[in-house]
Amino acid sequence: MSQTTAIDVDRIVQRYIAVWSEPDPAARERAVAELWVPDGVEFVEGAQFRGRAGLVDRVAEAHGLFVATGDYHVTDDNHVTVHDDVVMFTIQLTYAKGPQADEVAFAARVFLVLDDDGRILQDYHLTVQPLPEA
Repeated sequence: MSQTTAIDVDRIVQRYIAVWSEPDPAARERAVAELWVPDGVEFVEGAQFRGRAGLVDRVAEAHGLFVATGDYHVTDDNHVTVHDDVVMFTIQLTYAKGPQADEVAFAARVFLVLDDDGRILQDYHLTVQPLPEA
């Protein structure tokens, strides 16, 4: 792949962060289709989510567990690194309310391998700060 521009990368990261917070199932499904290639894959803590349907289900489940509850916001740390077709940044769940509001509850390094059109071929999440025990 040719080198990704900063504008493209910012847009990809913004759209990636936004998909996890999208409340409308149809809009979320469209966003997944725009971000990932049809046979894209995400690797998370020993699990794999393959293909469009698997990714739609994965994003919907995460949204339901974390964002739809009102407990967390999905954010990033505003530090993006790019090397050819690989984009790396940190995704975070920040507390949405209470005395810890806006503090980071969870963080993972995300490595996206992009195709020539800037869509995600492979998506790796490596946890750097697990959620606290309930």
